[in-house]
Amino acid sequence: MAEHRNVLGSELEPCCYDPMTGFYRDGHCRVGPEDLGVHAVCTQVTEAFLAFSRARGNDLTTPLPEAGFPGLKPNDRWCLCAARWQEALEAGCAPRVVLAATHEAALEVVALEDLKRFALDLC
Repeated sequence: MAEHRNVLGSELEPCCYDPMTGFYRDGHCRVGPEDLGVHAVCTQVTEAFLAFSRARGNDLTTPLPEAGFPGLKPNDRWCLCAARWQEALEAGCAPRVVLAATHEAALEVVALEDLKRFALDLC
């Protein structure tokens, strides 16, 4: 895997292998030319966020076995589109993030200060 950087400037760490996440379904929030949605933000989803996403037309809770998608439940980690995370932030229901596993491409859409406010991996 080519070196990808996180929002802190170091090597991108894995987000989640169970469920397998990432645009490339490799457990990382890697971004490439095919990923038009910029699935860069590693999150730990909440019930509030899942309801918000469902209301916006992206049901992440219903399994799609034909696509290998088990459906998400609260506390699962998942690579979100940066714009969707920003939208959830503005709506007051942004999920927590893992900065070490959030791709630097997220910074084109989301402010680092906002990500840090929701970080699970900062002391």
